[in-house]
Amino acid sequence: MSHTIYQPVVSRLQRSELAVPGSNPSMIDKAADSAADYIFLDVEDAVAPPDKEQARANIIQALNDIDWKAKGKTISVRINGLDTHYMYRDVVDIMEQAGDKLDTILVPKVGVPADLYMVEAMCNQIEQAKGYTRQVGLEALIETALGMANVESIAQGSKRLEAMHFGVADYAASNRARTVNIGGLNPDYPGDQWHFALSRMTVACRAYGLRAIDGPFGDFNDPDGYILGAKRAAALGIEGKWAIHPSQIELANDVFSPPAAEVDRAHRILEALREAEAAGRGAAQLDGKMIDAASARMAENVVNIDQAIKARSA
Repeated sequence: MSHTIYQPVVSRLQRSELAVPGSNPSMIDKAADSAADYIFLDVEDAVAPPDKEQARANIIQALNDIDWKAKGKTISVRINGLDTHYMYRDVVDIMEQAGDKLDTILVPKVGVPADLYMVEAMCNQIEQAKGYTRQVGLEALIETALGMANVESIAQGSKRLEAMHFGVADYAASNRARTVNIGGLNPDYPGDQWHFALSRMTVACRAYGLRAIDGPFGDFNDPDGYILGAKRAAALGIEGKWAIHPSQIELANDVFSPPAAEVDRAHRILEALREAEAAGRGAAQLDGKMIDAASARMAENVVNIDQAIKARSA
């Protein structure tokens, strides 16, 4: 192990992340009572320009009126991009009027570390002015070629940064990919054309202690396609996926929850290695297979996520 180690910044259960347009208060109310681990109230792409101001007001009211923590939810807001004239008002109004109720701000189309620095500086000043005792976290949406080219430096771009998300639709547009599907596979491509991007972002996240989250799958009438995409992401080390429709919440929760048999085997691996250590051995055998310290680290990941899920259920 390198002498340089970045510990996880913040651990949050984020198997399913429900996207909710701020322009629809009834959807916000339903989201609060859903099975999603994570909610982000959106004032960006899901809200038309004439509705931005009202959506912002709806979000502020929802943050203040709903006890999100009591409902077991982590609550986030996706602000507008730094290249728009909406963004500064999003941060100022939401932070000043409800910043102490907010867990994270999701920053879209992050291209360089300075994008996070700008939002962080605004949050610093508002929190100091308002006397907030709790600091809001930041999450970066990687959805452009520039963002992916700078993903490693973005991962180190803010002390508030907790996670990075892969925004497949804008990423496809930015790269001029020949597709009009959001998250679906191109039959002309021999494999998963998003594999490299997802893997690169995930490596950057894990190197610097961040959570890695997969973005949307547009066809909510194709649960099988959603599940396949989620399973591919989980295999790379990603710990959750967006749900753009309530029907996708349980799909994400299921895919990103370790099966009972996997949890049981993880516990057995840890127990077998404890016994081996007590006997002065660095490795052991379990079910006819060799296990060692690396096996323990993999098993601990499984046990930790299982414990987080049980804690949320409780």
